[in-house]
Amino acid sequence: MNYPISASNQTRSALDVMVVGEALIDVVSADGRRAEYPGGSPANVAYGLARLGVNTGLLTAIGPDAWGSRLEDHLGNAGVRVLPGSRSLTRTASATATLAPDGSAHYDFDIVWDLAPQTPYCFPKILHTGSIATFLDPGAGVVKSLLQQAHRHCVVTYDPNIRPALLGSHREATSIFEELVTFTDVVKLSSEDAQWLYPGKSVDETAAHILGLGAGLAVVTLGSEGSYFSTAGFDAGIPAAAAKVADTIGAGDAFMSALIFGLLNRGTEGFPPAVLEQLGRTAAAAAAITVQRPGANPPSLAELNAVLESQRVG
Repeated sequence: MNYPISASNQTRSALDVMVVGEALIDVVSADGRRAEYPGGSPANVAYGLARLGVNTGLLTAIGPDAWGSRLEDHLGNAGVRVLPGSRSLTRTASATATLAPDGSAHYDFDIVWDLAPQTPYCFPKILHTGSIATFLDPGAGVVKSLLQQAHRHCVVTYDPNIRPALLGSHREATSIFEELVTFTDVVKLSSEDAQWLYPGKSVDETAAHILGLGAGLAVVTLGSEGSYFSTAGFDAGIPAAAAKVADTIGAGDAFMSALIFGLLNRGTEGFPPAVLEQLGRTAAAAAAITVQRPGANPPSLAELNAVLESQRVG
């Protein structure tokens, strides 16, 4: 079943979701042209959540420069609170994405990731982290400490969003990933992430391994083939929503935003089949909307509900 979800319960003064991770400028190069977009996987997730009406804060690291101001304006315009301590760098990071004819992207990074030690005065309903922020020192140590503090108090979601160019050895990166999974409830990764972390394993084997590390829900996105949701009791294959692809930048982050949105609104503590189906179709719809326009441009709540309603009627 697909149904619209009201944003009326997302207007509390306390944060419903706290996102921890990098914000940067995506420099996109395609066909000899260059464009700049606000980006960074965690910042994209925070932005996508705010677009869906979720009361969201972002703890990040940006510089006192034009790019940093642009990121703050971009996030603030959507309703994201950039949390105190986030203006901590001398310059704002960037990622240069070179687009292939099929819309896929190859990234080169200029990034420093550092955070001051954090002790939350209160915990949100969901804490999300992922990507470079969980692997790149010195900030990765602070992120790990936050997860250790938070995992007994709120739902923790994690998207590793593997960037091999910024990682150490495969063994070291896998060890970091697996240690963080022990502090999480929901882990989402792309098929590329899964293949890099666990070469030779099938999607269901990788999901089962992640569940064995302590997660309650493992999700693997499969591009045009949809996504795979797995829990200790149920598995579900979710088809991708139809879309004409402009580029894939931000699609996984839009999927993650909508998945977190669904977790906030699921109305149950568990993951029965109907809940997995709704979570998957909501996330797939958000990703499909995003790939149809350039850059990381996730849907509003109205846009997402319109697609879900059209699927229900169809």
